[in-house]
This record gives sequence, C-alpha cells and structure tokens, in this order.
Amino acid sequence: MWKDRLRDSGHLVRLLLLVAVAVSLFLVVRAAVIPDSFGQYGHYRPGALADNQKHPLIHAGQAECTLCHEDEVKARNAGKHSGVACEACHGPLAAHAADPDAHKPVLPAVTPLCTNCHEKDAAKPKWFPQVASKQHSEGMDCNSCHQPHQPKL
Repeated sequence: MWKDRLRDSGHLVRLLLLVAVAVSLFLVVRAAVIPDSFGQYGHYRPGALADNQKHPLIHAGQAECTLCHEDEVKARNAGKHSGVACEACHGPLAAHAADPDAHKPVLPAVTPLCTNCHEKDAAKPKWFPQVASKQHSEGMDCNSCHQPHQPKL
C-alpha cells in the first residue's frame, strides 16, 4: 500500500524539482545583476552617488538667482508664484550663474509656459487658477495683461 503512494507521488517530486530549479536560477541571475553594494544602506545603491556626481550641474538654484535679480525675486515672492522656483520657468541656469556675460538665458515663450500649469483641466483641484486659454485671451500672450512674476491683475 505504501508503494502505491510513492509511485503516485512522482508528479509532486517533479513539481518540487521544477520549483527548486526556478529558485536556483532566480538566485544566480539576481547575484549576477544586482551590485554587491546594493542594500548596504537599505534599499539603495551607494554607487549611484558617484555616478550622479559625474554629470555636470545644470541648475544653479534659487539662491544664485537672488544674488543678481533681487527685484524679480521680490516681485515673485509677493505674488501667487512665490512657491515656484526660477528655474521651473526659466530653465536650468548653472552656466548663466557661473558666467552671466557668456551665457545669456533665453526668455521663455510665455503663453505655452503659462498654459502648462493653468490650462483648464477637470483633473486639477477647483481652487487652482485655471483658464480656457483660447476663450480667455483670444490669442493674446498672457504677459500682455499679466506680469509673470506677479500674475494677478
């Protein structure tokens, strides 16, 4: 009777062997793909810092803009855009901050920039300022009526 049970358990043995091979294959591939330093400081690869430091800086940061453009920063800080960083609209400016004479920033195209955030969209919260730009401005640029740093009329 016990021999019949062993004979019928062959499919279970094959299944266990298949699972064991799959787990072994997974562990081999994982060991080959994941760097040794992964997990040293939690779910993070410490080598990523060195990799990122090889890239040149492209953003100057808010403090750099304030050094030369105090009036614009004061106007922006007094308005609704006080929480928006300069480089969010003007683009990365590290080269300009390092050598202002050699790297003149290009002023952004105002209307596409404004509509990126303020075009009417049902997914945006009701309290956020939104306009249907085609009806609102009739094709005029936003800065013909609004100051970008202090947009309220």
